Amino acid sequence: MTPSSDTKKYWLDSSENVTKLFHGLWVVCLGLISIDLFLHRHEDFGFAMLFGFHGFYGFFACVALVLAAKQLRRILMRPEDYYDRDSHER
Repeated sequence: MTPSSDTKKYWLDSSENVTKLFHGLWVVCLGLISIDLFLHRHEDFGFAMLFGFHGFYGFFACVALVLAAKQLRRILMRPEDYYDRDSHER
């Protein structure tokens, strides 16, 4: 099947739009982290008052979840033909 000239083109197919999205994401992230300079928080722990703590904590928590999921996959992964085998072979 060869691609025809009338295939639908999506907005992320254009590299200019991807670049705009990337730059926009940076602007939003920098804006949100700059709010941390002016925001007065009432925290229970001193380390939570550090600049950017909540952002860094969230980022590292997501990285930890991905790494834990990769290890959990090794334990829970079934063989590729698991569901194709007969029930008496399991």
